[in-house]
Amino acid sequence: MDLSVLAALNAARRARQGSLLATNLLTGRSVVLTEGEAWPDTLREAAEKALRAGKSGTVEIEGETVFLNVHLPPPRIVAIGAVHITQALAKLAPIVGYDLTIIDPRTAFATPERFEGVDLIADWPEDVLPQRPLDAYTALAAVTHDPKIDDFALAEGLRRGCFYVGALGSRKTHGKRLERLAAMGLTETELARIRAPIGLDIGASSPEEIALAIMAEIVQAFRRRTLSGEAA
Repeated sequence: MDLSVLAALNAARRARQGSLLATNLLTGRSVVLTEGEAWPDTLREAAEKALRAGKSGTVEIEGETVFLNVHLPPPRIVAIGAVHITQALAKLAPIVGYDLTIIDPRTAFATPERFEGVDLIADWPEDVLPQRPLDAYTALAAVTHDPKIDDFALAEGLRRGCFYVGALGSRKTHGKRLERLAAMGLTETELARIRAPIGLDIGASSPEEIALAIMAEIVQAFRRRTLSGEAA
C-alpha cells in the first residue's frame, strides 16, 4: 500500500472520521475518500451508500470494477443519567454494536453495582466531556430530567456535531429546555436537531421499552445521517 494512502487512513482513524479506500481492480489505482473532504463525482453515490451501510464491496463505475474498503470509527453512545432507562440501554447497546458511556454526578445512582461492566463516570458532564470529547460518531442521550446535569451535555452534543442528540421529557419540558439552550447561544437550526421526546414513538411506557425506543432511534439516525463529504 502506498504510504500516502496509509497515512490518510491513519489520520482519519485518529480523528474518528469515516473514510473509504476506493481501488480500481484493473489499474490498481487507489484513492482515499475522507468525510469532510471533496469527493469525485464519479464515486460520490457509491461512496455515500457504502459509508452509510458500513460495508465494503465491489461496484461497477463507468464500466470499471472498483473495490470500496470502508473504515468507520466505532459508533458510541454517551448517556447522561445513571437511571433505569440506561440500565436497560446498557444491555441493548453492545448487542447492536455500540460502545456505551454513562455519566452522572449523582453517586447514589452511578454505582458499579447498578452498572456492572459499564463505562460509568460519576462526575459532572462539564468536567468529563472536555477530556472525552463528543464527535460525529457519537449519540448523546440525556435522560436525567435535571437541567443542571443535562443542559451542558446537550449543548456540547449539538456543538460537536453528534449524529444523534436526544432528551427525555414532555413537550412542555422541552419548550423550557429550548429557552435555556438558546440563552446559552445555541441557534434555532442546532436546537431543531434535538430528538424530544426521546426515542421512536412505539408507545413505550416501561424503562426497558423506552430504552428500546431510544436505541432504535439512534440506529435510524446513524443509518440516515448526513455525511460531511456530501454536497451542500
